[in-house]
Amino acid sequence: MDVNPSTPSAAEPVLLPEPEVLPAEGRGRLGALSRLAPEPMKVILNWGRRYSLWVFNFGLACCAIEFIAASMARHDFIRLGVIPFAPGPRQADLMVVSGTVTDKMAPAVKRLYEQMPEPKYVISFGACSNCGGPYWDSYSVTKGVDQIIPVDVYVPGCPPRPEALLQGILKLQEKIARESLGERYGSTRPSTAALQSGLVQPPSPATASDGPAADQGPGPGVAR
Repeated sequence: MDVNPSTPSAAEPVLLPEPEVLPAEGRGRLGALSRLAPEPMKVILNWGRRYSLWVFNFGLACCAIEFIAASMARHDFIRLGVIPFAPGPRQADLMVVSGTVTDKMAPAVKRLYEQMPEPKYVISFGACSNCGGPYWDSYSVTKGVDQIIPVDVYVPGCPPRPEALLQGILKLQEKIARESLGERYGSTRPSTAALQSGLVQPPSPATASDGPAADQGPGPGVAR
C-alpha cells in the first residue's frame, strides 16, 4: 500500500505552536504558563467559581438571622450555586460578615480571612458591617469591616431582607464572571511578610523555654 509521505504517521508527535511572547511589563506576573490558557478556558474557570461558592458565615448580630433565612427553603440560595456553612475558612470561597464588628472581634475576622484560599471574596451584609450602623460612634465598634479586610459587595439595610442578600450574591457572581485573575493578583501580589498576620505573634524560643511549664511533661492522656 502506498503511503503519502506528506501525511504524518500516528507515531510522530504533533508539535504545538510557540506561545506568544508577552511584553516586558506583563511578563512573569502569573508565570509562564498563564498565557497558554485560552480565553474560553478562563470563562469556564470563572463559571465554575461563580456557581460553586462555599460560604463561611461570620454572623455577629441580628443580620446573621437574615442570612440563615436566606439559606432556608423559602429563599434557598443553594439554587444559585451557593453552598452555606463551609466546614471552616480553609474550605471557603466567600465570607459573609453579618453584624456589628467590634474592635475586639476584628483580629479574629482578619485572621480567618487570611486562612481562606485564593481567590476569595467578601460580602458585607448589613449597615453595621458596612460602616458601623447605629453604633458607628461607639468607642468599641469598627467603622466597617472594610477597615481590616477587602470587601467585594456591600448589602445595605438594618437588617437587610434575605432578598437583598440574594441580589448581593448575584452581583458578586456577575463580578466573578468578568474578572481576570491576572488583574486581580498579578500586579499586587503580596509578599510573604505581608501574608503573615501581625495580630498574634508566636512566642520566641527563649520565652517558650524559660516558663515554669517548660520542664513539665505532657498532660494526662498524652502518650510519651
